Amino acid sequence: MNEYHSVLVVGGGAAGITVAARLLKSRPDIDVAIIDPATNHYYQPMWTLAGGGIFPREESCRPEADVIPSDAEWLQDAVESFEPEDNRLHTRDGRTVAYDYLVVAPGIQLNWDKIPGLRESIGNNGVCSNYSYETVSSTWDNIRNFRGGTALFTHPLGAVKCGGAPQKICYLAEDYFRRTGIRDRCEVVFAIAKDAIFDVPRYARTLEKVVARKGIDVRYGIDLQEVHGEQRRAEFRRVDNGERITIDYDMLHVTPPMGPPDFVANSPLANPAGWVDVDKHTLRHCRFDNVFGIGDASSLPTSKTAAAIRKQAPVLVANLLAMIDELPLVARYNGYTSCPVVTGYDSLVLAEFDYDKQPQESFPFDQSQERFSMLMLKEFGLPALYWHGMLKGRA
Repeated sequence: MNEYHSVLVVGGGAAGITVAARLLKSRPDIDVAIIDPATNHYYQPMWTLAGGGIFPREESCRPEADVIPSDAEWLQDAVESFEPEDNRLHTRDGRTVAYDYLVVAPGIQLNWDKIPGLRESIGNNGVCSNYSYETVSSTWDNIRNFRGGTALFTHPLGAVKCGGAPQKICYLAEDYFRRTGIRDRCEVVFAIAKDAIFDVPRYARTLEKVVARKGIDVRYGIDLQEVHGEQRRAEFRRVDNGERITIDYDMLHVTPPMGPPDFVANSPLANPAGWVDVDKHTLRHCRFDNVFGIGDASSLPTSKTAAAIRKQAPVLVANLLAMIDELPLVARYNGYTSCPVVTGYDSLVLAEFDYDKQPQESFPFDQSQERFSMLMLKEFGLPALYWHGMLKGRA
């Protein structure tokens, strides 16, 4: 089956829907189609709060059909391969879809199977993860039923959704253990493959104080390699010298390794690392002028967050429309991203910064400090902004 659309958007997540909505708001008569096989759409930043028992996971989920812009055509299918030289792609269901302009926004891929023993252990033997709708309930089950011992939290090498998320659930768990009177019977360990708690020094200084105050044992430079669920044992590799170390645990929260989707990494659109190869300021592809990339699957050297997408989308749409109108691409993205780092049940550090790791803060106070007001913003303000602002092309 062959078909054609003027603008073809690959991905119906935060990035794809936001771009499509903005395009149609600017040009209601433009022919836009979205390719995504999903049945449901998830507000993934809520999974930290669901894992900590603050919200039920169901509040993060809506039918995909409800968020597709009404004037866009939805192809409920999956992309298998790209032919950017011929302005077309091929899908799982046998479609060949041609386009004038392509926006690639399929998100990031969770590579559970890169850690032997992980997939079969999730939900069993104390192993849990916030990183999917199917597994997030296991996190809260483990936290609330924990009675002591070692609670181990991991942060892998490479890009992950929201670089601060792996430590957020560690802070919530520690706070819960303290509030329920079992903190003196447990050790909380945060195993991070990087050599710093956070990439931006302004916020890292605060988070170093947080882990010190909470008595969290942060072990830098170790990357999870294998999970032995029945033995409740995790194997790590030291990043600097390759040495293997073992940590026994009673509860293990895993942030799985992540990477570009296979159909992107194996395509002509990918850079050597597998990400959609785009200019970091214009978001246009570095080799195919009628292709743009946005969000987690892109090569943009910034944190992979919904907040980053919110700032990327207006730039992409402005430059795509300029290209359609045969005008110069003048809109620029400066790398802005935001990571609301939950540090407990009543506090949050709202980190906002650009490509140069310079703060780009929105409020007239020091956002590197823990604040209850910023937690309320995450719990109530940002979900409303997402559902009613970003996905509608309004914010």
